[in-house]
This record gives sequence, structure tokens and C-alpha cells, in this order.
Amino acid sequence: MDIQSSPIPEKRFDADQHNGKKTPYYLTRWRISQPTKGRNNMVPKEPQSSCGKVVGVQGGVVDATFSGSLPPLQHLLKAGEQGEVTFEVTAHLDDHTVRGIALTPTWGLARGDKVEDTGGPLRVPVGPQLLGRAFDLFGEPIDNKSPIPAEVPKRSIHQPPKPLHQRMTQTEIFRTGIKIIDLLSPLEKGGNTGLFGGAGVGKTVLITELIHNVVGRYQGVSLFCGVGERCREAEELYRELDEADVLKDTIMIFGQMHEPPGVRFRVGHAALTMAEYFRDDAHQDVLLLIDNIFRFVQSGAEVSGLMGELPSRVGYQPSLATDIAQLEERICNTASGSMTSVQAVYVPADDFTDPSAVHTFSHLSTSIVLSRKRSSEGLYPAVDPLQSGSKMLTATVVGERHYRVAQEVRRTLAIYEELKDIIAMLGMVELSREERQTVYRARRLERFLTQPFATTEAFTGQQGRAVELEDTLEGCERILADAFNDIPEQALYMIGSIAEAQQKR
Repeated sequence: MDIQSSPIPEKRFDADQHNGKKTPYYLTRWRISQPTKGRNNMVPKEPQSSCGKVVGVQGGVVDATFSGSLPPLQHLLKAGEQGEVTFEVTAHLDDHTVRGIALTPTWGLARGDKVEDTGGPLRVPVGPQLLGRAFDLFGEPIDNKSPIPAEVPKRSIHQPPKPLHQRMTQTEIFRTGIKIIDLLSPLEKGGNTGLFGGAGVGKTVLITELIHNVVGRYQGVSLFCGVGERCREAEELYRELDEADVLKDTIMIFGQMHEPPGVRFRVGHAALTMAEYFRDDAHQDVLLLIDNIFRFVQSGAEVSGLMGELPSRVGYQPSLATDIAQLEERICNTASGSMTSVQAVYVPADDFTDPSAVHTFSHLSTSIVLSRKRSSEGLYPAVDPLQSGSKMLTATVVGERHYRVAQEVRRTLAIYEELKDIIAMLGMVELSREERQTVYRARRLERFLTQPFATTEAFTGQQGRAVELEDTLEGCERILADAFNDIPEQALYMIGSIAEAQQKR
């Protein structure tokens, strides 16, 4: 026989022998049980039920009630007779009710349907077996190829950012082979770069060219994350990367435009989990490309409205800054590898004071602004040299020569921009000789900083070129020194190095 105690408190009042007052004390009831093996003879508690039922469906938001313990936040739940609806816990409304955002369509879901806790958050596969493939939010292939082997490890999409003592603070330039970017807005290796621009100015084309150039230059991995991508864009990008022979070193993951807002809100975190494997475990350099951050913000606003949160300025969610920070702060360098991010950011109505653009700016080390005016003039890539900038463009980081040439190019283009109104009204004859010479240099610089892309060869008929920084600096120095005044401006348009212009003399 074994005696065990079960702390079941029973409150009872007895008279105190000394003062006659009633003093509460607790008794412990004893029960007899059979001897059990092992050191711990406590009777285990029965596990509480992890099943519940649906009590409300509002678009992409599902409310469920549980009779036992509530699933923790970020846990994945399955609802419906066959578990066909998946949603993630985002709030505990009371002691028995949770609210979650749906990651699959909620068609057919009704009150009273069964809900089951999967026991953990959403997990996606990681590893080299993912290279050359395209996936959805759940890590399921969408490229009509063989399924991912079952032995491939999976990780939660919710990972904390690296602590400060594990981050690398060394500054190193990430070369892209694109002249105007390497010269005026150099990318930081392990930093965040934003491509700002309205619709149709070339953000996606620039991203595909970066993938093409970087895979050949760095022995690393590229990961493309499509947030709110159109099906047509996703299919075209997949085919273009395959034809350019860079798909084998690239992973693609999409949360497409027709999917619920919860998918678009979480696909960025899934992409980061895949990228972190190659940085931390495979010790490789990773180029993470996200298109488009604005659609991530937009999906967060949709989710916030469905959750019943009050909107903030311009209708965005009140947690806008936090949502962006949770995504951006996971991108950093470590001792084992680097993760460099290039993010397309759609700017509504070309208004750079929009809260989505303002909050994104604070996380970036480089800002590349695409100009609709330059695009209309045929100057591709349509990067605005005066609005774009980089924290890396200092003499201590890029070197004295690079810094001096970049500043002189920017100054020349700025003077030309100021003189455009005078030229339009009065013509070149009203300018001084020095001003006319500055205009000639600026127009040649504008055309020299254009460049044919490898990913647009089928449309332009021109072979793409990746230009080394030394060639770019040499070309700009010679143009600033008036070495090409004897050749037409058009000879500098859409070429690679300055040597190509010399051949046209």
C-alpha cells in the first residue's frame, strides 16, 4: 500500500483555544492507491482537450471556442470536417475563445464545425533540396515537379531576430554590376535596400537583373519572395530565371494576389526562415528579394480591419511599425554568413510621405528611387540619381576615388536639373559657357549610366552587360574631363564599359 497526498484544500473554522476566535486552516485529505513503479508516484493529470468548434467566421477571420486550455498564440489550427481550413491564432478573446487569421479560403466553413490544434506554429521545409523550386506559404511545391522528400527538416516561420552580440557590424559593399547603383547608391552586404517607385517603372525588371548578376558573381543563394504577386508575373519570372540558367541557385516562394490576406501577411516570414537556414547552417551568402513590401503592408491592413482594430493614419493598421520591424529585423549579417535584402516598395500615387514608405525607409541602408520621368525618357534603369542614396557612400567605406567621382557626378546632374527650366524657356544660348559645358557633361553622364539588361534581351535585342565598378569610375572620370566631346551623346547610350564608346569614334 502506498500513501499519496492530494492537495485538495477544504476551508474549516475551529475555535482557537486561547482567544476563542475562529481561525481558518486547511486540511489535506489522504487517499490510498496501489504502489506504482518509478520515483514519481504522483497520479498524472489527464490531458485537456485540444479540440474546439467554430463560433464565427468574418471573411478571413475565424473565431473558435475550446472547452479546455486555449491554443497558444501563433499556433496553427485546422477547421472543417476534413481540416480543409487552416488558420493561425492571433488573439485570445476570453478564457474559452480564440481569434485567428485564415491561411486558406474559408468557403463552406460554418458555425459548429470542428477545430483541431495542430500542436505548433506553421512550419516550412528548409535545406538545399529547395533550390530550383517554387513553393506556396505552406512549403508545398507549385511547379508541377516531384514533392519534397519527407526527411527534409521543417522550421517554424516565427523566429526571433538575431541578438546584437551575434550580428556582424563590418561594412562591405555588395557589387551588383549595375553602373548607376554601384556608383551612386552602393548596396551594403547584409543590409536592406529599398526599390521605391510607382507602377510600371521597372522594379521587377531590376530585381530579376540583380538575381542574374549576383548569382554569377557570388557563390551564394538567391531567394525570391512574391508578396501579392499576380499569377502571370510569377509564371513569367519562373520561366525567365530558368532560361537565364539561374533558377538552380534560386528558391521562389509566393503568396499570390488571389489568396487570403493572411497568406500575403505571413509569406515574408516563411521566406526568411528558408533564407536563415542557408546563412546560419550552410554558411552561405544569401540574396533575399521581396516584391512587394507595400502588398505586405496592405495585407496587414486587411487583417487588422477584419480583427476589429481601429485604423490609424490613412487607414493603415495601428501596428504598422511593429509589423514591418518584425520582418526587417531578421535580416542581418552573422559570423557564419550574410543576408542581403532588396525589396521593391510600391509608393501609392508616388507620395513618399505615405506611412508605408516612411516606416520602410527607417530600416534601409540604401534607397533606390525609380523615376517615372526618366522611364518616359528611355533612360533605363530609371534610377533617379538625386533622390537615391546610400549610407555606404562615404570615403571611409568606398574609398576616396569612388566618393569623389560620385559627388562630382551628383553635383553635375543637380546643376543640369536646375537649368532645365531655363533651357526649356530660353534655350541654350542664354547659358554661360561654363553652364553649357556642364549641360553637355550631364547629358553624356545620363546616357552612360544607362545599361542593357540580360533579362530584357528578348525585348530589346541588345546583349545584357554587367559592368565592373572600376570601369564605371573610369568612364565617369573621362566624361567629367570632357574626353568625349567629339562623339555624339547617343554613342554613350545603352553601353557597358566606356571602351565601347571609344570604338565608335
